[in-house]
Amino acid sequence: MSAPAAPPTSGRIVEGRHILPLRVYYEDTDAAGIVYYANWLRFLERGRTEMLRLLGQEHSALRAERDINWVVRRCAIDYLRPARLDDAIEIVTSCGELRGASLGMRQEARYAGEALVRAELVVACMSSAGRPVRLPSEIRQALQAVAQPDPPRSRHIRI
Repeated sequence: MSAPAAPPTSGRIVEGRHILPLRVYYEDTDAAGIVYYANWLRFLERGRTEMLRLLGQEHSALRAERDINWVVRRCAIDYLRPARLDDAIEIVTSCGELRGASLGMRQEARYAGEALVRAELVVACMSSAGRPVRLPSEIRQALQAVAQPDPPRSRHIRI
């Protein structure tokens, strides 16, 4: 009998930022062997999802128990450098301003400590009927673990 497989990682929180390690697979790349630009959105989504999971706020439970769905309302992204097949990258996620039913988020993809992609998002809580839902106090409290000062929005995003 072989040893059980290691469970997938939800990453870790370091200095108020969530860090999720990922590997670039063949399916993530284009014909030139670099990450296809739209796939960065998937990587960023994984970072946000695993951050919430690590903070005890899984998407499926929030939907089933509280009728809360997360939606991206705004996304600004700067593509700085490419990632290539087999690169081990990190998705770094933090929260900015927490509003009534939404929050600002900043994300960065890094390779060997170097920024590849930077994104600034507004993420909102919505009911299944499409109506805004206030951020519950326990989610607000959990997000404090990854809260960073909310810098002014600019053309060039900084994490």
